[in-house]
Amino acid sequence: MNPESTIAVLPGDGIGPEVVREAKKILQILESRLGWTFRLAEAPVGGAGFEAAGHPLPPESLKTAKEADAVLLGAVGGPKWDKLEFRFRPERALLGLRKEMELFANLRPAKVFPALAGASTLKLEVVEGLDIMVVRELIGGIYFGEPRGVETGPDGKRKGFNTLVYTEPEIERIARIAFETAQKRNNKVTSVDKANVLESTGLWREVVIEVHADYPGVSLDHMYVDNAAMQLVRAPKQFDVIVTTNMFGDILSDEASMLTGSIGMLPSASLGTRHAMYEPIHGSAPDIAGKDIANPLATILSVGMMFKHSFNRGDVNEWIEGAVGAVLDAGYRTGDIMSKGMKRVGTVEMGDRVAAELEPRIQC
Repeated sequence: MNPESTIAVLPGDGIGPEVVREAKKILQILESRLGWTFRLAEAPVGGAGFEAAGHPLPPESLKTAKEADAVLLGAVGGPKWDKLEFRFRPERALLGLRKEMELFANLRPAKVFPALAGASTLKLEVVEGLDIMVVRELIGGIYFGEPRGVETGPDGKRKGFNTLVYTEPEIERIARIAFETAQKRNNKVTSVDKANVLESTGLWREVVIEVHADYPGVSLDHMYVDNAAMQLVRAPKQFDVIVTTNMFGDILSDEASMLTGSIGMLPSASLGTRHAMYEPIHGSAPDIAGKDIANPLATILSVGMMFKHSFNRGDVNEWIEGAVGAVLDAGYRTGDIMSKGMKRVGTVEMGDRVAAELEPRIQC
């Protein structure tokens, strides 16, 4: 019996619909070659959700996401909605999806394709062969902590405040994801915190050390976040798996993306106990939307992560990565990864070329 899966497709805003369109080409080829039926349930979120239903995460869109076997998200946000109340801004959809679907673990690989080693702003010898996995806690920390808000005091001056809070169970479960991920890689975890000044991340370090006792085959070291940020550009290949808090992971994974040549190259997987969502780590880039110049490779690679983590088909992920690598080896580039002597292509052509490279790799 041929498999059937429902994928919630949330294109979002800006370049989101464009890069998602190219990812759907990959799904169409896999469907035809593998005999796998994909039911694509599309729904608006972000600015598109607000325009459609007056909220960045309409109830029907959330329902669609929760009922799917996996979720593919494009990107959300744009200046068009910057003046909305905070609770109506497009980015609230992203935080809402993570919270409502309990997506507590975000996996962000920073892998340098050989053909793009020269596209990094760092020296070739620093980034060549780089392969890091950032494991970011996703639904705790300062982004979700309470109390939060802006208050006006008796003197008429405003005060903004957010709360950084982590519980032992929250830290334990993300630490286990990091150690289990390292067991499938090079058996090394670096836990990033600010334990010297933040009590909450002092607890983080203590709990990570306690969990490490269950994984004696994995080495563990600790690094303060400011040092980690420096080490990522000084000697990034010292890292294998980095596990860290929500805010630190947000910052460090974007920094790691530039080691690969472009933020347009990095996919991600957000995993929970029952749900999973896959998305590129880049934003909606409204300034280039509709111009056929966005890089769709991170979204295409996110489809590969979907097959690996949600559908237990690591082989499909390898085919997709291989197809992307072949297109890059052939010299095709979108503008963000363009270099001298390469062949510049648009969003649509890049998607077409990856699709063409993928088809012969599929082994039924």
